[in-house]
Order: sequence, then structure tokens, then C-alpha cells
Amino acid sequence: MLISDVDGVWTDGSFYKGPDSFELKKFSVFDGVGMAMARTADLRIALISGRYSPATESRAKELKIKDVYNGTLNKIPAYEELKKKYELDDSSIAYLGDDWIDIPVMNRVAVPIAVENASLEVKNIAIHITKTSGGNGAFREAVEWIIDQQGRKEEIIEMMQKRLLDS
Repeated sequence: MLISDVDGVWTDGSFYKGPDSFELKKFSVFDGVGMAMARTADLRIALISGRYSPATESRAKELKIKDVYNGTLNKIPAYEELKKKYELDDSSIAYLGDDWIDIPVMNRVAVPIAVENASLEVKNIAIHITKTSGGNGAFREAVEWIIDQQGRKEEIIEMMQKRLLDS
């Protein structure tokens, strides 16, 4: 399982706020491709975002991400719930984060990953740091790295190409 933060990971950390709490966020299409890669590899994805955002809900729904904790400052209870729900232990979970709020979960998982624009404290915990910053395909890069570490990259590329040709 790969659990990911949202703001600063799937986005560059910015959002646009208008009247009546109207909000926009920029998401990268590359991270959508990362979701397709994760599905092909049977890699379960969950989001735990410290800040509640309707834009996060909308993007997660579009990508069919079922496990979304939106507006969860203390991420440990959500993490524990996911472990119990899927009967996982820390050794089978990766976490992708960028800031101090992510550190408690990153300290528990087997594979803590930081995005390029993460805080120094998060980078110091990570066993992998993406070359791409949040909002620019860092999630996709993390998925690709995990698949590569599993020795499945070529297999997943072939499976995705076959699916495209068959559609």
C-alpha cells in the first residue's frame, strides 16, 4: 500500500481562494498516470490530507481513490484504520509526504518517501526522495520507483501498453 499526503505532494502546496469559499487547486495529469500505474500493479492507494478541501475530494473521486481522509491533522488514527481494514503491518506500507505533519506516519512505515520540495526534516527520514517536486508528477515518480524496486517496471509497462491497444 502507498499512502500519500495531498497538499505539497499532489499539488505544489498552493490553492486559489475566491468568494464564498470557492477553491481551486492544480493537479498534474502525470499523477493520474501514476494512479493508472498503481492500479495495473495492484498497488493500493490511500490519501491522508491534513487540510480539508473539496478539490481533493473531487480529484480523488475522479481517480477512483476510495480511501480518502480529508482534513485529518493527526494522521495516525487514519493510518491505523487503513492497516486494520486491509490487514497490513508497517512493513508492507509506503508513505509519501512533504512536511512535519507527515513525520509521525513516516516514522512507522517501511518505506518513507519524500517529494523534492519536502522539508529537511522529512527528507532526513525518507529512504527515497523524488527528483520531481509536488504538483509536478512526484506521486507518479514515487509509484514508478516502488514498481521498479519490486522488479516489476517492465511488466507493468507492457500491461499498460496492452490495455491501451485493447481499448
